[in-house]
Amino acid sequence: MKVNAIRFLLAVCPMVLSATVAQGALFERASEATQTSLIELYTSEGCSSCPPAEEWLGQLAKHPRLWRDFVPVAFHVDYWDGLGWPDKFARKQFTERQYAYSKAWGTESVYTPGFVVDGKEWAGRRSGLPARPGAMPGILRVKEIEAGKFTVTFLPREVGEGREWKYQIAILCANVSSKINGGENAGRKLIHDFVVLALDQKSGAASGVTFEWKRPADGDTGRLALAVWVSRAGEQTPIQALGGWWEP
Repeated sequence: MKVNAIRFLLAVCPMVLSATVAQGALFERASEATQTSLIELYTSEGCSSCPPAEEWLGQLAKHPRLWRDFVPVAFHVDYWDGLGWPDKFARKQFTERQYAYSKAWGTESVYTPGFVVDGKEWAGRRSGLPARPGAMPGILRVKEIEAGKFTVTFLPREVGEGREWKYQIAILCANVSSKINGGENAGRKLIHDFVVLALDQKSGAASGVTFEWKRPADGDTGRLALAVWVSRAGEQTPIQALGGWWEP
């Protein structure tokens, strides 16, 4: 057996860390070697078709394999904002991310609600969760070395390949509500889960990168979580992901 293969098998042994952080503990996670799916929902408070999709996503908060088999994130886009209701969670950055997928797929349009699983368009939520990928890309790790400061590293299966990676980290909030006073959902109270509050990215080697966040103030942000994923340099498709609740 090659030395690199031995190193990889040794790294697999810890598997995934506990999905629950002890109160007051710093955030620390490691993925399994097998791929954890990133489930992305593109949505808007101004779209009347979006609440059922968001409700489906919200049900994943109680799924026993949350953070292990899949990491859900909801990106609120801004192209509905001029149609009667400005979504407070919407960001141009998220709209641009959806358009980047559309371009990669060879299409020119975007829509809500729109699901993307591991970089591919997905329309099967009514039949349950997507099948878990069989790929074994490697182990993604994140460690909060001090409050709001994180190191993210990736040990690819092909150890020592020297590739540059694109790391992304998102702050999420769950169980947060909005009273809608205009647009297609006027008069409704919407409950959101896994909403992306902020997204950052950096490129670096497998040895990793460092991110610094200012934790959102307590208030109407709901329960906070972190999602982290890695892509090959110059690509958007995630090849490994992890996440967990970010307890105070």
